Amino acid sequence: MKIGMVGLGRMGGNMVRRLLKGGHACVVYARSADSVKKMAAEGAQGAAGLKELVQALPAPRAVWVMVPAGPATEETIQQLAELLAPGDVVIDGGNTFFKDDVRRAAALRARQIVYLDVGTSGGVWGLERGYCLMIGGERAAVERLDPIFRTLAPGRGDIPPTPGRAGRPGLSRTAEEGYLHCGPAGAGHFVKMIHNGIEYGAMQAYAEGFDIMKNAASAALPEGQRFELNLGEIAELWRRGSVVASWLLDLSAQALVESPGLAEYEGVVQDSGEGRWTVQTALEEAVPADVLSAALYARFRSRQSHTFAEKMLSAMRMKFGGHVEPPGGGKPR
Repeated sequence: MKIGMVGLGRMGGNMVRRLLKGGHACVVYARSADSVKKMAAEGAQGAAGLKELVQALPAPRAVWVMVPAGPATEETIQQLAELLAPGDVVIDGGNTFFKDDVRRAAALRARQIVYLDVGTSGGVWGLERGYCLMIGGERAAVERLDPIFRTLAPGRGDIPPTPGRAGRPGLSRTAEEGYLHCGPAGAGHFVKMIHNGIEYGAMQAYAEGFDIMKNAASAALPEGQRFELNLGEIAELWRRGSVVASWLLDLSAQALVESPGLAEYEGVVQDSGEGRWTVQTALEEAVPADVLSAALYARFRSRQSHTFAEKMLSAMRMKFGGHVEPPGGGKPR
């Protein structure tokens, strides 16, 4: 297929590379002309602006927007709405608040333009591993763009299906491939929001556990109850056969091998929005979310005082998403 990609950052650029490798054609645009030039050298078709990008695509067009959530995404989609024609599709693959998706889908529907929201997980590893895609919007458009989603997704790999799935009616074949049509407009980013809320909690649990082990040699403890523990070795141990094994643990083990004391991390941990939205949604639904709320508050605290746990969180974020600590400690946002 031929698709447009707006935004060539850590995620957008690697998504284009994965699509090109899968045999698709990509027309690309970013505010940085150098980024466009670089991607064109790798096989994409560069565009000098959104109008040129749209004109280079065959109808019905599909344009994937991969720019920072908020005003940048809003402005880009509004501009595309003026350029696209009935039957075309706009895909927002960033971390947008699901209520904004519902609003945008309705506005574009009035122009007979289809809006899909795609929660995209995979970070800087997506080029190699693929992207887990949580898709919301009209089913017909999702099915038409299936070749794109299938190429971006991880595929089955060496993960066997959950026992009991085979032959059971009503189950999606694509979930086992790493992508899923979750429901109507907003459903994709809703599921991604909860995904990231859970991510906060899981990361916090690892971080606190390693912090406790790091302080097991504290002079405040009785001498016979002190332990000098090698955290990197323990992380490596838990990767094999443990019920707490996960990709986050894999990345933690890697960080601890590279820097046992995590000295280069201050422990300033930003929140990108989804954690807050998850807690807000839990309040609206009157669903208790004790762990996810506490994990969010821990990120707020990290901007005031830094523990080894915060350094662990910062290291994990750097490893899976390329998130660099803000200079000077950063401020809550």
